[in-house]
Amino acid sequence: MLVGPAPDGRGLTAFVPVATGRPLAVCLFHALHAAREAVDLQRVTGSMDAFATAVGAGVSHELTEALVTLVRGTEGARIRVDWAPAAGVPEGCVSGAAPVEFSPGDLPVLLEAGRRYRGAEPSVTVTVTGAVVRMYRSGPQGDGMVRLRVLAGADVGHLRVTLGEEDYRTAGHAHLMGLPVRMRGLLTGQSGFRRLTEVREVAPVQVDEAERDRLLKALQESTDDFGTAFGPACDD
Repeated sequence: MLVGPAPDGRGLTAFVPVATGRPLAVCLFHALHAAREAVDLQRVTGSMDAFATAVGAGVSHELTEALVTLVRGTEGARIRVDWAPAAGVPEGCVSGAAPVEFSPGDLPVLLEAGRRYRGAEPSVTVTVTGAVVRMYRSGPQGDGMVRLRVLAGADVGHLRVTLGEEDYRTAGHAHLMGLPVRMRGLLTGQSGFRRLTEVREVAPVQVDEAERDRLLKALQESTDDFGTAFGPACDD
């Protein structure tokens, strides 16, 4: 990552490599907009419920804490995500989007959201079996993200998981063969949202012919979700 000041001295620009940084930039783009919308809804309705939904777009305790740090003691902060012209605009994002703005008046809501996120239920180590339904990485190599339809091991419908290159390849092979995968990791989150981190022991799971045919049929019905078509969604 390359970070430098803007010419006017009032801004800071961070450049991230397309190959490894784009998935994170896509999630940041959606998370910032979701956080802004959640703050607006809270200020109108008084309800914090939108922050539970916003977690699916990438909003977290870390993000609210970072926004508080940026805004506190200032007249406000404006954040914009731009895309390298040569790489194009990711699916679900827009070019030249207006900056997302946060003001000191948003601080009480952001602080309360951070407190709620910190109060999430404890993380637990689980072994999850699931069918890979989406995959995305920005290039032919490196880490990638997968979305699992959970079959066993956790009381949730779906999980989004970031995998290293070798584990991503293993998940891709299982996906093509119509086989579920098993992996071990730390299950975190609340309000219907779950994320699996510190993932290890990724391996395909052998199933009977009928189950394999069913998974392959599901694969054929969702071919648009394979390869680089994970899309912009950071939801789980």
